[in-house]
Parts: sequence; C-alpha cells; structure tokens
Amino acid sequence: MGRYDLALIGFGGVNRALAELISQRGDRLAEVLGFALRVVAITDLRAGSLVDTDGIDLAPLLAAEPGELNFAGLAGGRADPRNEWVIREVPADIVVEATFTNPTDGEPALSHVRWALESGKHVCTTNKGPVALAGRALKQLAAERGVSFEFEGSVLSGTPILRTAERMFGGLEITGVQGIMNGTSNYILGRLEEGIELSAAIAEAQELGYAEADPTADIEGHDVQLKVMILANEVLGADLRREDVSCKGISGITPHEVQDAASKGLRWKLVGSATRHEDGSVDARVAPLALPARHPLAGISGPVNAVAFHTDLLGTVTVCGPGAGRIETAYALVSDIIAIHQRHADDDTAPTRPVLQETHRV
Repeated sequence: MGRYDLALIGFGGVNRALAELISQRGDRLAEVLGFALRVVAITDLRAGSLVDTDGIDLAPLLAAEPGELNFAGLAGGRADPRNEWVIREVPADIVVEATFTNPTDGEPALSHVRWALESGKHVCTTNKGPVALAGRALKQLAAERGVSFEFEGSVLSGTPILRTAERMFGGLEITGVQGIMNGTSNYILGRLEEGIELSAAIAEAQELGYAEADPTADIEGHDVQLKVMILANEVLGADLRREDVSCKGISGITPHEVQDAASKGLRWKLVGSATRHEDGSVDARVAPLALPARHPLAGISGPVNAVAFHTDLLGTVTVCGPGAGRIETAYALVSDIIAIHQRHADDDTAPTRPVLQETHRV
C-alpha cells in the first residue's frame, strides 16, 4: 500500500482534528481509501516547527493541551515555525494549510499556498483568504506545476458544496446561488427571534464555541462575503474581487424586528447570494433578509449552513449540512486528499506503490 506524507501548516483546531483522525483511525482509513497518511512536518505560530520524515508520533502531541505544546524540546523541533523552509524543503507530498483567515490580503496563508505549489507539492486548505482573493492565479500555478489545489472546506466546512456543484450537476446551467453560510450568525438570529438581546446572543455563541473571541467577521458578514466570492467564481465562472460583493451584517437587527417578522411568517437570515445574468455578468451581495416560510433557506436553524442552487432544468436544489466544527472541517481535508489521489492516481506523485524517501531529521 502506498502513502501520502503530509506537512501540516498551522496546528489549531482543524489540523489538530486531522491529526487525531490519522492517529486514531489511520489504519481504518487506509483500508477504505487504499493509501496511508503520515505526518512528517507540523508548523505552528506558538509551538514552533517539528520535522521527522520517518513520521511524527502524533499521540503525545495530541495528549498535550494545545496551549502547552512547545516543539523546541522535541527531537526535530524548533521554537520558530520556519513555514517557508518547511513548505519548500521538507519532502512532503501534500501541504495542508489551516492557518487563520485574513480577509484583507490572504496572508500569510496565500504565501504558504504559493510556496507549496511552486515547490511542486499538492495543497489542500480550509482557508478562505487565498481561495477568494487569488483562487484563479493559484489554480493556474497548480496546473503549470502539475499538482492539485483543493479547498472544499473553504465554504461549508465538511459539507461538500463545491464538489456537489462540479460533479453532480453535469448538464445543468446554474444561474445563481443563495446561501446561509455562517452558522454563528444563523444561531444568533434564532436567539434574537426568542427575544435574546444581540450582545447576550453573541456571548452565548462564544460560550458554545460557535463564535470567535472577536465575532466581527461573523456578525458583519465578512466571512460570508469571502464564501460568496468563492462560490461565484467557482460555480458561476465569475472573477469577483472583494469590492464587487456588497456586504451588510446583522449588527443592526433588533430582537423586536426579528420577532415581528416571525409573527408574519418571515424568518430573518443572513444570506449570501450571486446571480449570473444573460450577458455573463454576476451580481453578488451579503445582506440580512426576512424570508417567507416557503423559501428553501427559511427553515435552516442553528449553526447549520445551506446553499440553494438555481438551475435551468431542476429548478432550485438545496444542499445543507454542518458549516463548522473541528472534525467536520478535518473531514473536508480528507476529502481533498481523496480528490488529489483520484486525480493523480496514475502520476508518479500518487502512492500507487510504496513511497521511498530519504530519511532525515532536522
């Protein structure tokens, strides 16, 4: 059985969850998928960097609390992340990028992805920044280097929204998309409907792990804005920039407004949408809307996400599922790795036979 060696860039919740899957279910995954996964490098802003091309023993790392990790005291470890060196020089097959999203310029994740592709390594990421802001250029670079750039988890976490559109809608013309793409804002709107004030609903969402310490990206719609850009560019063939997508969040909505709408059979939702016109132009926006009960997104409650595809032959097709969660998002990375394997199964880069690499520790 062959093997893919992984370099994990960022060791927060998502890549840590991926490491847990590999550590705890690696044998089962290998049996099902037909190839093994092995982590040979990890970098983290706080913990530093750790490299072992014989394969890193993940169990002791996962046993430690995230804030307690310090790679400097381990064999092959250093206090500094050395992201560029690890990405370019460590002989990994796939670079898994799961650092924080920067909605302004996509950095440092954008550079991480570019360095990996330039080095002839496959990339999978859950990071919205590089995909939304430079997706077309990165896909072109990947094609030039003969590698894959996969990012299923950048929109709806583990729910395969991009591959559904790509693989299941053959022969259909998709004219538009509408979605609830942020579980935090959706949960908060539900609580406003129950009479809870916005500040209390945000605090509750933070306590439950739905919202970050700084919830601005969720509340003001910036998270959805990037996701709309990705969907419009990937599904509708657009080439949108951030300034092309008007954005309004939910911070101005009061519990009274939400309850009043509910009494009239309407549900407030933060909706991201994109529509392609006959001339090929695409309009996109993010805004709170009071949806009628018959709308396919009106019944989506709590931290669940959904996207409604408007098609020429099937009408509206709605896909819903988890839009957040460590394990769910880690599964998106697994699905990306599967896609890489399927696309390159006959290449020298795919482990159709055991991968032999020079063993070294740094």
